[in-house]
Amino acid sequence: MAIYNGNTYGRPKSKGPWTYLILALLIVGISYYVYRIKYYVPNADTVIPPETAAQAPAKNPPPATAQKKEAPPVSPLPAEKPAVTEASLPGMAKDLAEPNAQTAKLIDQAVALVNSQPPQIVEARDRLNDILSMPMNSQQRTLVKDQLSQLSEKWLFSRTIFPQDTFCASYKVKPGDSLATISAEFKVPYEIIMQINSIARPEALQAGEMIKVIKGPFHARIYRSAFTMDLYLQQNMFVRSFKVGIGKAGKETPTGLWLVKSDGKLIAPTWTDPDTGKVYHAEDPDYPLGSRWIGLEGIEGEAKGRTGFAIHGTKDPQEIGAAASRGCVRLHNGDAILVYNLMMPAFSQVKVVD
Repeated sequence: MAIYNGNTYGRPKSKGPWTYLILALLIVGISYYVYRIKYYVPNADTVIPPETAAQAPAKNPPPATAQKKEAPPVSPLPAEKPAVTEASLPGMAKDLAEPNAQTAKLIDQAVALVNSQPPQIVEARDRLNDILSMPMNSQQRTLVKDQLSQLSEKWLFSRTIFPQDTFCASYKVKPGDSLATISAEFKVPYEIIMQINSIARPEALQAGEMIKVIKGPFHARIYRSAFTMDLYLQQNMFVRSFKVGIGKAGKETPTGLWLVKSDGKLIAPTWTDPDTGKVYHAEDPDYPLGSRWIGLEGIEGEAKGRTGFAIHGTKDPQEIGAAASRGCVRLHNGDAILVYNLMMPAFSQVKVVD
């Protein structure tokens, strides 16, 4: 019986070298394909859709400090409003169309000081005066000026002297003093010193007497378009507003800066109409100058070198708030007396603007 040799029957044929080479190449190809899918990074010329670009990992990114980032898009800014300056409206900020909320809050705070117990008159005055330089509408401005006018009756036109007030002081009359010398020292007319101290006659002033004095001078600003004159102590402390009449067409009141003439203050002076030559006296029924005359001389702007202009009273109330004069500034007679008592010759200035 023949014996079956298992070692030789059915032995597989040996694989040739090409088989192993092909197999190795196949394994390498598959591995590279998997690597490309998992770790693929596009080169600089590859376009990546925006929605997937953020997901692609960077290859060897530079340090964070060296990365250049695009600035975010900038939304256009709203157009800025012109700045409010004294050039746009000398002496105060320009009026707004609507109330200013911040200004309204400050006004309420200042009024609360007036109504406090005891009233804080000087602090309220100073706050309201500061508010005048802030943007506000015309109603707010009128309110602030009305409040300041009312306060002036307490701190200015009364005999009361508030400790914190830098505009008024107590003065002890020295031997040899007169109302004229005190007036010159403080640059205010003697008439207002008499008024606030209830001095009946200049000769009634006595050495050793304590009186209230005002540290002047007073100045005025006239707004032609508003037919208004604002009165200030020194440069910026608002005192009171007055309605005025100004020059008519062809004889407009010149703008610019005026000075009260050293000899310009007169009570009901005789006046000659420059157009007709007619001479008017105070007792004449048609006397046009009213109770007081404050002569002016122009020193800057259109006013420079001009003479013959004045601030004066009138007997015709219809001339107030109108352009009807020959260039002078007209006031109600009572207002003219008050302004006369406050304006100091050679020191008080009048600024006329549109």
